[in-house]
Amino acid sequence: MQWETVIGLEVHVQLATKSKIFSGASTAFGADPNSQACAVDLGLPGVLPVLNEAAVAMAVQFGLGIHAEIPEVSVFDRKNYFYPDLPKGYQTSQMYHPIVGPGEVEITLEDGETKRIRVHHAHLEEDAGKSLHEDFQGMTGIDLNRAGTPLLEIVSEPDMRSAKEAAAYLKAIHSIVTYLGISDGNMAEGSMRCDVNVSVRPRGQASFGTRAEIKNVNSFRFVERAIAFEVERQIELIEDGGEVVQETRLFDPERDETRSMRTKEQANDYRYFPCPDLLPVVLDRAYVDHLRDNLPELPDEKRARFQNALGLSAYDAGVLSASRAMAEYFEAVKEVCGDAKLAANWVQGELSGALNREGLPIQNSPVSATQLGELVARVKDDTINGKAAKEVFQALWHGEGANADEVIEAKGLKQVTDTGAIEAMIDQVIADSPAQVAQYRDAEPDKRGKMIGYFVGQVMKASRGTANPQQVNALLKEKLDALC
Repeated sequence: MQWETVIGLEVHVQLATKSKIFSGASTAFGADPNSQACAVDLGLPGVLPVLNEAAVAMAVQFGLGIHAEIPEVSVFDRKNYFYPDLPKGYQTSQMYHPIVGPGEVEITLEDGETKRIRVHHAHLEEDAGKSLHEDFQGMTGIDLNRAGTPLLEIVSEPDMRSAKEAAAYLKAIHSIVTYLGISDGNMAEGSMRCDVNVSVRPRGQASFGTRAEIKNVNSFRFVERAIAFEVERQIELIEDGGEVVQETRLFDPERDETRSMRTKEQANDYRYFPCPDLLPVVLDRAYVDHLRDNLPELPDEKRARFQNALGLSAYDAGVLSASRAMAEYFEAVKEVCGDAKLAANWVQGELSGALNREGLPIQNSPVSATQLGELVARVKDDTINGKAAKEVFQALWHGEGANADEVIEAKGLKQVTDTGAIEAMIDQVIADSPAQVAQYRDAEPDKRGKMIGYFVGQVMKASRGTANPQQVNALLKEKLDALC
């Protein structure tokens, strides 16, 4: 039987507010346990929540960024459940009237094809605390610093059909929230994580299969691996005569498998009811229009501009616009060197390779955008050739010079373009290579092109890599052909 995978994601994005969604406690990452949990976060008697306006604005900005409906009224509800890291016994969320309505996100797949994924809604809620199981001799510690941290939960429709599509969707959400500046998107610190709903059905069947929810997956790679395991598990289970149970599962990246946590709760298990301490949120059109007018250029718009205005290929534009930091770095390089294609090649090539080897984000690049732009400019104006440029880049990477010109001067890498000087070197190489000249002269004309490489190498060696390769090739061909 042919099976079809059906996937929907619930993405939890920590909003970049300085204080929590209903209190003035700090949201800064890395503080000592329980040092940032106030009476409101703990739900102590007599306290009342006050909604953080910045969290509302950020949620609306996201909605506008995915072309979603923005309802005039949204309402907070209490979601009741009991867990050690939820001291109030309930979570304040939005079940029935979320702040962001239906929208859509366009994803780009590896083959360049695009697909639109529908977003059902996005709602505001507070985060719970964190249970700590290590170093407590069989007991569990509770850190409530995260309790009350503002989250935007983005719920997709079940429109994805493969692990690759799910990862592409998650990357697109990451791009949007970081471009907007409403989240740092740091998945290692928990600023963005997702619950993955996976089911399978016979290909062609209209109704969905029973889904399992994989909780709190915190990397693009883990999303793909978790889905791959879960799909295989469900298919094997059904084909062996079993039934998939609706449940919550956990992904174990060390074992590369999902494990059952608990039976999946239904909405009525949480006994939702409107929060009696918070008024409905009413958004006036002028407020929404003001936020719309001040949106930054988003990934799709930037990608289109890179193609249409700068002449980049769809692939280059996609790579360079994938993250705001990458796009800003590239544009700064382009401004300095004045050549979009050369800038794109160096940012995606030499720079990205070095960053990947060192495991560094582009924000921490040892070579600034200005330094790289100046280096590319020296390639463009033929001050140095490609080989020398890589040597200059490595010097800048290791802090051996303040700028490209300084390194070029110190290392004597300036390209030799003087025709007379190059001809002198060529004449000497020809004189020192009688056997190779004879082979060239005796070869068929269509074979000589490959043989010229030896002479080019000798000239470049004689010039210590500083001769202009194009001039070397042209002059060598002219002189060698004259001997035939």
